[in-house]
Amino acid sequence: MILLITGLIILLILSGLRIAQEYQRAIVFRLGRFQAIKGPGLYWLIPLIERQQKVDIRTKTVALEQQETITKDSVTIKVNAVLWFSITNPKDSIIKVADYNKAVYQFSVSALRNIIGQHSLDEVLREREQINSNLQRIVDQTTEPWGVKIEMVEMKDVEIPEGMQRAMAREAEAIREKRARIVKAEAELDASIKLTQGAKEMEGSPIALELRRMQMLSEIGIDNNTTTIVLLPSEFSNAAKSFSELVKNKKEAE
Repeated sequence: MILLITGLIILLILSGLRIAQEYQRAIVFRLGRFQAIKGPGLYWLIPLIERQQKVDIRTKTVALEQQETITKDSVTIKVNAVLWFSITNPKDSIIKVADYNKAVYQFSVSALRNIIGQHSLDEVLREREQINSNLQRIVDQTTEPWGVKIEMVEMKDVEIPEGMQRAMAREAEAIREKRARIVKAEAELDASIKLTQGAKEMEGSPIALELRRMQMLSEIGIDNNTTTIVLLPSEFSNAAKSFSELVKNKKEAE
């Protein structure tokens, strides 16, 4: 009889032994009331009186399904995101919210839709990092009382309607063309200024003008298929004209 009682006691003690992994914490309730947080490692529960609920405190990744929402400028887009969170207070995550995984997911989806509605399409595309930070702050403020810490939120894809994509492509092309025309106009302005300065310099130095003419001839002559036009100095043409008139007058005198 004594052996039987001893065996029952030993069995009862062994039945209360529990083990929690390094990444787990056990929320212990005694007769329905919170008693303690135990783990990791080996611990003991009073059989039939205490029960436990384990919580994984590792960082979890939650993929927020694609949401169709309207931006501030009335453009319908589809956005999906990824959220990372962890449990910082195991007690609150069990006592203050029925299902913290579902609660975090549903509020994150709602917050994502709301924050997209507060921004225009250009802001969503251009200021994605800022929107991610604001979304993380909003969700973290709500989930903090649940013992949940939002570590990071990242928008993955922003799907834009096909018609809007074509309009944005045309706008980008027009901007690039405008930029190219501005650069070309600035280059032509700089070139005209330099040419004007060069002309003023050569105006006061006929030798510089003739040297420039000779340089042009050498540059033209590089290509064998180019027809070369020889530009004679004005003094040569004037001298030739005077010589021809002198010969003509001499012949008439004879």
